[in-house]
Amino acid sequence: MPFQLFNSLSGKTEEFAPAQDNLVRFYACGPTVYDYGHIGNFRTFVAVDVLRRHLLQSGRQLLHVMNITDVDDKIIRNANQKGVPIGEYTAKFEKAFLEDMDALAIQQPERISRATENIPEMIALIQGLAKKGVAYQAEDGSWYYRISKFPEYGKLSKKDFTGLITDGSGRMDADEYEKDDARDFALWKAPKEGETSWDTAIGPGRPGWHIECSAMAMKYLGESFDLHAGGEDLLFPHHENEIAQSEAATGKTFARHWMHVRFLLVEGQKMSKSLGNFYTLRDLVLMGHKPSSIRLLLMSVPYRKQLNFTFDGLVQAANSVERLRNFKIRLETSQWAEGNNPEAAAVAKNAVTEMRAALDDDLNTAQALAAIFDLVRDVNAMADQGKVTKGDIPALLEALTKFDEIFGVLQDHDATHIKATVEWARRENREEKISAAALEMAQSASFSDADVEALVAKHSEARKARDFKTSDAVRDELLAQGIILENTKDGVRWKRK
Repeated sequence: MPFQLFNSLSGKTEEFAPAQDNLVRFYACGPTVYDYGHIGNFRTFVAVDVLRRHLLQSGRQLLHVMNITDVDDKIIRNANQKGVPIGEYTAKFEKAFLEDMDALAIQQPERISRATENIPEMIALIQGLAKKGVAYQAEDGSWYYRISKFPEYGKLSKKDFTGLITDGSGRMDADEYEKDDARDFALWKAPKEGETSWDTAIGPGRPGWHIECSAMAMKYLGESFDLHAGGEDLLFPHHENEIAQSEAATGKTFARHWMHVRFLLVEGQKMSKSLGNFYTLRDLVLMGHKPSSIRLLLMSVPYRKQLNFTFDGLVQAANSVERLRNFKIRLETSQWAEGNNPEAAAVAKNAVTEMRAALDDDLNTAQALAAIFDLVRDVNAMADQGKVTKGDIPALLEALTKFDEIFGVLQDHDATHIKATVEWARRENREEKISAAALEMAQSASFSDADVEALVAKHSEARKARDFKTSDAVRDELLAQGIILENTKDGVRWKRK
């Protein structure tokens, strides 16, 4: 069936397809790099990654743009406290964010765009709004968007703003900047003492939060494009304001389709530092949780449903990843009898069909995962009964490949990423956060696959020669490096902890 995706703008699930040719032009709000990314952030980024991967597997071409907000109130405040330029301050957290994306197997978009690199585009957009009477300058030099000039304001969030007195910026700066109407939001903020600012044709200052995304989205995707994505916390006011300023400037529909990802809970509660349940990705990795387990848990509930992120759930996700990887190893390393079994080929085909159908149904990741785990269960049962043959393996491995093109958990790079996080914690003087489990898993990354294979071969030769002292010593050496050996009827298998 055609790909169906819920559209926050219409409030309905609709067929999603690009407006022109086969190229999907979409914009997804990225991070504000004032600190390390937390798991709530990464739920959104993983959901967008699933969307991206599904579109690619469906044969679409992509022009996916993600912004990085590298100037805002928090960044300026924190950089001033550190006594460093904002560019130096944000570079550290941008690097960490991209490393965390890689750890979670999140594909990078075709273009990453930074706010500070697009000031001229923002100024041009504000000037255009001013010519239309939609933007105005306050006495202090700041520029604001006049909401009363855009009658459709609220069409995304479905809010009625008639007579509502509120600061539309979402950054609660009504007391800091003078404006004509409390509902109006900042486009350009006049500089304060000690703040980073730019000298421009509309006066000195820095951009408001919302103008950044409008300017960058239209710069790379055009005045009207296919899809805009982000977390549900951005729906209002950020995305509402993007629509208002962009459509007032162009007279065109800004984005035809809007995708919003629900918040997550942590152990049944809203994530909060005051509750002690606020976790960055790095916090969890240093506790000894694998990035692949975290990714799978974040994908386990469809993006429009609230996910309850629990540590029991992380353990279950780790077990699920292990089951999938063991299944793949079994297919690749077992000694299968010659022949073909049409039943096995049918199971593989049906699993992919069901997975694709689930993803076409508004990215129903729960049903897609169920289809693959049904495949694992059914094929393992058939293999135990001797019903899987050598000729069946390519189709079964292809089914796993199709699965991993979307879910990205079969390739075992966990130890490498855990090692990198442990090294980061040491550089940052956070040794107290490094768990024994993280250290043990990081240790296995010190051995390359080639190193492991050489020792496995030594272990196997010693067993054949009945030199059990040597074979046990090699097993112990590998175990000390976080490598587990399994002796099976088909030979020796190994895996990292």
